[in-house]
Amino acid sequence: MLGFLFAALIGLALGTLGGGGSILTVPVLVYVLGYDPKLAIAMSLPVVGTAALVGVVSHWRAGNVRLQTAAIFGSVAMVGSYTGARASIWLTGRLQLLILGSVMIVAAASMLRSSIREGIAPTMESQPHPAIMLSVGFGVGLLTGVIGIGGGFLIVPALVILGRVPMKSAVGTSLLVIAMNSLSGYLGYHGREIVPWDFVVRFSAVAVVGILAGTALVRHISTRQLKRAFALLLVVIGVLVLWQNRAQL
Repeated sequence: MLGFLFAALIGLALGTLGGGGSILTVPVLVYVLGYDPKLAIAMSLPVVGTAALVGVVSHWRAGNVRLQTAAIFGSVAMVGSYTGARASIWLTGRLQLLILGSVMIVAAASMLRSSIREGIAPTMESQPHPAIMLSVGFGVGLLTGVIGIGGGFLIVPALVILGRVPMKSAVGTSLLVIAMNSLSGYLGYHGREIVPWDFVVRFSAVAVVGILAGTALVRHISTRQLKRAFALLLVVIGVLVLWQNRAQL
């Protein structure tokens, strides 16, 4: 029951903040439900992908999904995600959690910065070289495959700052990229981990209910305050994950 409560929390975070909540999936599966880190990462990918697809539907209806941008950015990210998943065989589960803990703290810093700058339009400078955009896409995909995160906290800024995509469209487009990433990453783990699909389906269903509830609530709450509170939660969990796996350093 505690695991499903956290699934609802993950969905609420995704529904209210538009991203970031999926980074909690692996810690919940490992530290709350007791799954092996490598299996937890493989399990997290369908959960994250399902959650992202649900989010895409509402953004698609609002016209906030740019298919061409998602195709270019997402195709490179998929290569990175599959590569990361296949390469993870050379990493221990503890090392993967150590990387995840570090990324959680980076995600928290990104959310805090976003909450401070919310409502301020980004400065549009000269158009960056396409290679930079593609490199970011590959890097995000690599992280998805290695530690099982969606990477929305990296994809959205990349689309806004590097791709010159408006914020609302960046959020919707990033969810489609995350879904593509998650599929590719899972294919990279396929055959190496036996995923308990009955549990994954139930966990994903609860997360989806949380997303729908969060989407309904978002108009009545301050997303700026939510981002700050969630960022602090990520810092706490990230530090705990790093402490638990410090022996790998």
